[in-house]
This record gives sequence, structure tokens and C-alpha cells, in this order.
Amino acid sequence: QVQLVESGGGLVQAGGSLKLSCAASGSSFSIIAMGWYRQAPGKQRELVATVTSGGSTNYADSVKGRFTISSENARKTVYLQMNSMKPEDTGAYYCNAKFVDWGTARASELWGQGTLVTVSS
Repeated sequence: QVQLVESGGGLVQAGGSLKLSCAASGSSFSIIAMGWYRQAPGKQRELVATVTSGGSTNYADSVKGRFTISSENARKTVYLQMNSMKPEDTGAYYCNAKFVDWGTARASELWGQGTLVTVSS
């Protein structure tokens, strides 16, 4: 069974930096893509950034130039380096993984439990 473990959330002042990590564990699966989504209080969950196993990245316009997503394919881990943070970056950040289960040969999707990021002004 695939599991996602997130870490790195916390409280930071505006202009500061945080780094989130998410590791996928389990057996007999291959990552298609991993990414981060966030949900602010009272708002819908939105995409922050994604990276495919081939290294292609995609960012929300609101974080371009400030956030960087990277991955270690061998460790099935994705990182989100967040710089020049703003109060509007506050929210719960969720790791997402799209993967292929070798046993079923089917693509599946999994969400992490979420980690809270708070940016104070």
C-alpha cells in the first residue's frame, strides 16, 4: 500500500522561507507525477506546483518565481522550496502523488494528510 508522509510546515514571517517534503513509501509502484496543492480557510483546494517523473514542472501563476518544486525519483520524494512568502500563501498544503500500481497496472492517485503553513504579516 502506498503512503505519503509530509513534513516541513510551520509559521514564518512574510518574506521568509519554508521547505516542504513529501515521501512516497510502499512497494511495487512507479511515480507518474507528484505535486503540492493548498487550501486556504474558506477556499477551494488549488494547485501550487507539480513535477512529473520526467522532470517537467508546472506552477500556479501566484507562486512562479518564488516557489521551486523538485524531486528525487530514486527516493520517490518531492520538495517544495517556498521563498519570499506572503500572507496569502497561508493554508494547508497537501502532497499529491499519481502512480502506477505494478500489480494492477492501473494508475491511481493519493493525497497526503496535509501540513499547515502560516505566513504572518
